[in-house]
Amino acid sequence: MTAARTTPADRPPLGLRERKKIKTRQAIRTATYALIEEQGYDATTIEQIADRAEVSPSTVFRYFPTKEDIVVTDEWDPVMMAELRARPRDESWADVLRHVMRTALDLSLAEEPEVTRLRTRLGVEVPAVRARMMESMAATGRLLREALAERSGLDPDSLELRVFAMSVMGGLMEVSQYWAETGHRDDIRDLVDRALDVMEHGLPSGKP
Repeated sequence: MTAARTTPADRPPLGLRERKKIKTRQAIRTATYALIEEQGYDATTIEQIADRAEVSPSTVFRYFPTKEDIVVTDEWDPVMMAELRARPRDESWADVLRHVMRTALDLSLAEEPEVTRLRTRLGVEVPAVRARMMESMAATGRLLREALAERSGLDPDSLELRVFAMSVMGGLMEVSQYWAETGHRDDIRDLVDRALDVMEHGLPSGKP
């Protein structure tokens, strides 16, 4: 599908243990999303999640340290970083980021559109989820710094690259919240483009 995702023929087959892990993680997440939709975030407990997923509570904690970790996912980070590294060296940073973000969003929305909307809504409504999302975004920002440093030759710990990477991540966090606050009525890919336009060109001129 993309430079970051190998075809089934190219990808080595997963072993039984790895397939079971993936199946268990998905069962836990599916159970969590269903329970939250039915009764709300605060009313949903790890014990209920374990019962719905037909695993033990200790198994839930083995895969996810907290309930917030079940909701917040960084599984698209490797996809985005691989896409970024594969882009042409002479491509502008704005075009690179647009391509990378659109790829990740296309994959996420194609596989689980309702879950993507639920996550963003919980990020607005539940402080603990929002805090965990911010931690996840900071971790993604560090990965972004490293990938951008490879393209630019800059020190990944330089102030300039740190400010740039976290400006991007902060903007994407605001896009996520805006999308949820406005009832997901816009295409989030268009919102990301608008956010990158602001980062590239600055604020639009106000009305006279």
